[in-house]
Amino acid sequence: MRIELTDQPLESDESFVIAQTRGYNATFTERDVRPLCVFNRNDSGEIVAGLTGRTYWNYLEVEFLWVSEAHRGLGIATQLMEKAESEAIARGCQFSQLDTFSFQALGFYERLGYREFGRLNGFCGRHTRHFLSKAIGTGVSQLNKQ
Repeated sequence: MRIELTDQPLESDESFVIAQTRGYNATFTERDVRPLCVFNRNDSGEIVAGLTGRTYWNYLEVEFLWVSEAHRGLGIATQLMEKAESEAIARGCQFSQLDTFSFQALGFYERLGYREFGRLNGFCGRHTRHFLSKAIGTGVSQLNKQ
């Protein structure tokens, strides 16, 4: 046996490890991972703002949220988040989670009701990564009070 370290893995090797991990996880959970994306397009069809994420195991996981500089401050990010949360609830989700760096949008997410549950300091020697969650489904409002 030997240990191999690489920053250029074969796609098949990386896929194999992911598949094995998901196979193990499936013995404890159901496979209900679904992408969830919300886009705001201009009249030419170009994306001026977007949100990417996925839903699984009663959670919405927001992965990326971006608004072009020319369209910031217009409430578009809030609309994208509300649309994503609404769809997640329709899919049976009870919670939402995301992370953001200190130079990104912590205050924005807190204004939307997200609460920090963890953080990691020292990214690039000066940035903090904040982990946040929010109860979005019915009957789980207690999480927001913690």
